[in-house]
Amino acid sequence: MSLAQFLPWHEATASAWLAHRERFAHAWLIHGAAGIGKLDFAAAAAASLLCESPRNGLACGECIACGWVRSGNHPDLRRIRPEAVAVEEGSDAAAPDEEGGEAAPATGSSKRAPSKEIRVDQIRSLEPWFNTATHRGGWRVALIYPAHTLNVISANALLKVLEEPPAHTVFLMVVEAPDRLLPTLVSRCRRLPLATPPPEQALAWLREQGVRPAEGWLAAAGGAPLGALRLAQQGDSPVPAWLNQLTEPLAGGRQPDVGTLAETLEKLPAAEWLDALQRFYTDLMLAASGAAVRYFPALGQDVAAIGKRVRPAVVADAARWLTRQRGLASHPLNAKLFAHATLQRVVLSCQG
Repeated sequence: MSLAQFLPWHEATASAWLAHRERFAHAWLIHGAAGIGKLDFAAAAAASLLCESPRNGLACGECIACGWVRSGNHPDLRRIRPEAVAVEEGSDAAAPDEEGGEAAPATGSSKRAPSKEIRVDQIRSLEPWFNTATHRGGWRVALIYPAHTLNVISANALLKVLEEPPAHTVFLMVVEAPDRLLPTLVSRCRRLPLATPPPEQALAWLREQGVRPAEGWLAAAGGAPLGALRLAQQGDSPVPAWLNQLTEPLAGGRQPDVGTLAETLEKLPAAEWLDALQRFYTDLMLAASGAAVRYFPALGQDVAAIGKRVRPAVVADAARWLTRQRGLASHPLNAKLFAHATLQRVVLSCQG
């Protein structure tokens, strides 16, 4: 396991922030756009706070503490995340137990699906950890992500902890938007906003990762380099083939083959194609107002042609409707019917 590192566009922010660790706040909200490396930042920050010989505020990678973090068993570091996230990360662990290890998700005989929320027992199980001295006389770090998965009960349990924070403990909470959290919880934290990197820096990094065409993938991810890398790893082209098959006929005033497209989409995760449609609608609204498209420049001509015919109010209403469909993305009753109904709504809104 490698030691978490700050991404190039966050190194300066990290160094300036960690330079004041002696007067550190007890809780931080690390927030910013999706796909820019917030979790990487928080994990590298945890390693740096635990490091015993930091260099310019950053982890040295060579001390005993860095070795423990690298191996995933530093006793003064806890990761608090939903069971489902732990499973995605390839871990059998979901919540720390009283001995300081981590307890496996309850998916055995009960066949319970891994929780997508941070549960209250995960917060309460930290109490014995708080009440013991740190192993190396330094910081104790609780990394909580994504913080918006705290449910009301677990968020209130964490709030009680933050009202009387344990000594020598720093909470690093990762979230895209602080307004998704309880206001009382936000009020107990300091905010650390992370910026999206400049396009030139993001493109250079993507090319180092072997992503081609970097420009297209970065545009599809809205300028977020890690988001672009994930998209490139999942797809063959920055513009999904099915989206081309949808927009080309619409641009020419023809009817797309909704049935065939629905058969294609039912095989894909609903959240994936809904995200692409939401980005398409943003481009469509930009084109309708005479602005350049943002997410799919390769579709620029087709989107501009559609944008000349649509009624902005109808497009905006369809975009809001798509946003509501995200609530059904994880459990559509019938995947093909869900895709078919969505595509019909899209086509109707694009016909002017």
